[in-house]
Amino acid sequence: MPDAPTTSTVRLLFASSHPGPTVTVTVLAAVIATAVGHPFWVVLLVALAVVAGQLSIGLANDWIDADRDRAVGRSDKPVARGLIAVGTVRTAAFVTAAVAVVLSLFLGPVAAVAHVVLVAAGWAYDAGLKRSVASVVPFVVAFGLLPVVAVAAGPDGGWPATWAIATGAVFGIAIHCTNVLPDLVDDAATGVRGFPHRLGLHASGIVAFGSLVVAAALVLVGQLGGDDPVRGVGAVLAVLGAVVVVVLAVVGVRLVLTGPPTRTLFRLVIASSLVLVVELGFAGAALVA
Repeated sequence: MPDAPTTSTVRLLFASSHPGPTVTVTVLAAVIATAVGHPFWVVLLVALAVVAGQLSIGLANDWIDADRDRAVGRSDKPVARGLIAVGTVRTAAFVTAAVAVVLSLFLGPVAAVAHVVLVAAGWAYDAGLKRSVASVVPFVVAFGLLPVVAVAAGPDGGWPATWAIATGAVFGIAIHCTNVLPDLVDDAATGVRGFPHRLGLHASGIVAFGSLVVAAALVLVGQLGGDDPVRGVGAVLAVLGAVVVVVLAVVGVRLVLTGPPTRTLFRLVIASSLVLVVELGFAGAALVA
């Protein structure tokens, strides 16, 4: 089939883009944009800009880490397995980054600047910050800015509530720590000593899932307090959502303290993010300052 190579390349590029986090972040942005009442075209534009930016960050990560991933035998990385050329992934990273910047220009000045900084934070992590104690900073910045991108987008965009920005920033800590935990040994072997590495397995895991609890509390307070609190079914779901996230956090801490670090820890954070997405969907106007 003449189109098989192209199809295969696209599939391998997608696999190199860290699709789980990419999809999760895009869904978060789209839900927030929908919750604040943006028209469909603005929600779609936010989603397209964010997914392009996240694809670029994931692709840059696999391109820059190609040698490290080969050294430790990362079988989940197409580049490390030699299934796709490093140059192809590098080109795709720059192309998607350029697309993200261009799409951002149509979001409005505040959302555009926020998104460009968000993407730059991800690239800064890939390019070297991951090896320093400041490795958590790009995650705090990026996830803290995500509500700004989604809320400020469009001609009628506003500014997100403080609790929404704080929730994103704290959630970024949980994402960073749990994503790194399974790779602590491999990272140590290749000279990577970021924030979670310096904390150690147990402390980093506790910080990660403790951050999840803080994020759930911030969302709950943000929805039930303020000038425009949710009521009725929304309030019940807010409480249930917070309880579910706390339970997931307790399970996560138990796994960290009793067994080896696995990707299950990161999946628990992703599951918690989906719960928070549902909560944010009911937050509505409360998301706007």
